[in-house]
Amino acid sequence: MVQVAVVTFDGFNELDSFIASALINRCRKDGLEAFITTPTPRVTSMNGVEVAGQRPIGFVTEADVVLIGSGVRTRDVVADAPLLARLPLDPARQLIGSQCSGALVLAHLGLLGAMPACTDLTSRPFVEARGVTVLDAPFHAEGNIATAGGCLASQYLATWVVITRTLGEDAARAVLDYVAPVGENRETADRALRAVSAMGAVGAVPAVGAVPAASAARA
Repeated sequence: MVQVAVVTFDGFNELDSFIASALINRCRKDGLEAFITTPTPRVTSMNGVEVAGQRPIGFVTEADVVLIGSGVRTRDVVADAPLLARLPLDPARQLIGSQCSGALVLAHLGLLGAMPACTDLTSRPFVEARGVTVLDAPFHAEGNIATAGGCLASQYLATWVVITRTLGEDAARAVLDYVAPVGENRETADRALRAVSAMGAVGAVPAVGAVPAASAARA
């Protein structure tokens, strides 16, 4: 089973954490599973939605994939050195992605290096202040690291996880086709796959806890 930690802090954006997690979990029967991973037993979203974490923050050391979600308190997160120390991420063995202000976390962890990143408009100046070039694009990936900008770009991040060294393009297309607005199925899937394939992820050689491609789980 390829395990995905969707790291979710207090003040989180529901769209970022829940869309990525829900899309990835449609592949659960094929060996890919996501868990809302939190630093405290319960966290509260930017809109007051309280959720229980499915895994504690220490799960990031076990996960094959780690996605850092965004929220209105990300600047508090990166100012909390003990909390950042609980995120010992390793791009040599893990796929690591960020959503919107999650790019600021990756920057503070020193994971972006000279790599440009995608983030949201509010977070952009703070990410740039870390010396990172911010792209006017929804998704960018280099090697085992990816960033997405804009809440609905979480579908691109989930697509990247599904097709990059895990289940493959057919599984990603099946998931996207199912969740797309009726009548826009192919358009939605094609758009997401174009964004990810532009980064060279489609057809990549399996490397991270690879499982065989199969039909995506549907519910």
